[in-house]
Amino acid sequence: MTAFADGEMCADNLTILCELRSVNHRYSDVSVKLPERLRFAEADVRRLVAEKLKRGKIECSLSYKKQTSENGFNINSEIVQKLLAATAGIEAMMNSPQPFSALDVLAFPGVQQETETDKEALREKIIQLLNATLDKMLETRAREGAQLAQLLEDRCQKVNQLVVAAHKRMPEVLSNLRSKLTSRVLEMVAEPNFDRLEQELVLLAQKLDVAEELDRLETHVAEVQRTLKQPEPTGRRLDFLMQEMNREANTLGSKSADREMTQISIDLKVLIEQMREQIQNIE
Repeated sequence: MTAFADGEMCADNLTILCELRSVNHRYSDVSVKLPERLRFAEADVRRLVAEKLKRGKIECSLSYKKQTSENGFNINSEIVQKLLAATAGIEAMMNSPQPFSALDVLAFPGVQQETETDKEALREKIIQLLNATLDKMLETRAREGAQLAQLLEDRCQKVNQLVVAAHKRMPEVLSNLRSKLTSRVLEMVAEPNFDRLEQELVLLAQKLDVAEELDRLETHVAEVQRTLKQPEPTGRRLDFLMQEMNREANTLGSKSADREMTQISIDLKVLIEQMREQIQNIE
């Protein structure tokens, strides 16, 4: 399910930022992006995301910004002295050395000393921030899920209407088939065997009977409606039900001996495909 959420929190001299993005995916695919300083918390981040988001391609990224310290910068004087000594030696070998500023020195790795990080305290802050951001994403997904559930419910109602129409149509289909075959036999045979004709009509009616397919469609629709009301993740179960409904609609089309029944089968497959596409968004 497509969603986005972000948040930030202060920890020691850092401002930690968290961003979560999710897009449709059949399974759960979690990607975590962390800077080296926060890499120690990767396992906890993956675990929390996987616990709360069961489906979708999910990208979780954490970053941080340094806050200005009241005590200013901590400078590693030893490294600065070594850097200046090395620079002087290099300049002595150059014809026209280029001047550099104190800012250039500050930008050199290791000159500014990082304060010691309390990893356990920082881990707790990261978990707290991630939980808050995940809750925001879940709220967004829940709102979208409610809208999707209503769309699916509307299509379930339309499927039921088509199933009722097919039930009503079947007696007329069989009656028309009987009349058509009887007329054809009378045209071709002077003295037809009506007992044999009746047997053939019975066998043909059995082959074309779609009562079981229609009953199973009704059962599947009822199960979809029940599943949509469940609090736990239902996407995979709904996906399976769509496969079963599509199978019944295909069988209905293959047994069709009537233009209207063929149209009903086509309309059913269109509705089921629309539902299947929406279900890809459901966790």
